[in-house]
Amino acid sequence: MTEIRTPLRRLPAQRRSAERVQRMLDACADILDEDGYDGLTTTRIAQRADVAIGSVYQFFPDKRAVAQALALRNLEVFGERISARLAEDDFAEWSDTVGAIIEIFVEMHRTVPGFRVLRFGDVADVNLLDSDADNNAVVAETLRRMIVETFDLRDTPGLATALAISVEAGDAVLKMAFRSDPAGDPVIVAEAERLIHSYLASHIEDS
Repeated sequence: MTEIRTPLRRLPAQRRSAERVQRMLDACADILDEDGYDGLTTTRIAQRADVAIGSVYQFFPDKRAVAQALALRNLEVFGERISARLAEDDFAEWSDTVGAIIEIFVEMHRTVPGFRVLRFGDVADVNLLDSDADNNAVVAETLRRMIVETFDLRDTPGLATALAISVEAGDAVLKMAFRSDPAGDPVIVAEAERLIHSYLASHIEDS
C-alpha cells in the first residue's frame, strides 16, 4: 500500500492557519451530522467555520478533500485511543483486544461530531483514505501495525488477511447495530465482538 497522502493543497505554515483548517474540519463534521454528505458544500463549510471561501480553497480543492482530511483525523483519533488502551490494559492474547477496539469505535460513533456519517470515508468514496486501497483495508493495516508492535507478533500474510476479514465483518455488523438503534444496539454490538473474537481466537489456534 502506498503512503497516505494529505489532501491539503498546502500545509498551514502558522499556528493561526492550522487552527483555521481545524475549524473547517469541525464545520464539515457539524454539517455532516445535520445534512449528510449530500448537504456538504465548500460554501457552507466557509460560512460555518467563519472564514472566507478563498481560505477554504487555499487549503482544499473541493468538499471531497475536506471530508478526506476529516476521515484522516478520525483515523488518527481512533488509532490514538486504541494505542492508549493497549498501553493501559493487560490483554492475555491479542485477540482479546477486540472488545476494547469495538468499544472505542462505538464511543466515537456516539460522541465524535461527523463520525456517525463519515466514519473513515465510505459515504464519500470507498478509497477516500488511500487511492490505492479501500478504507477498510487502511483501517486493517493500521490495526495490524499496532498489534504486531504491541504483542511482538510475526507479521505474516495470514495475520494481515485475518485482520482484513475482521474489519470487514465488524464494519458490516456494526452498521447493522446503528441502523437498529442510533446509539448502537447493545445486543448486536455484543454479537459483533463475539463473532470477531471467536474468529481471531481460532486463527491463533490454527497458526
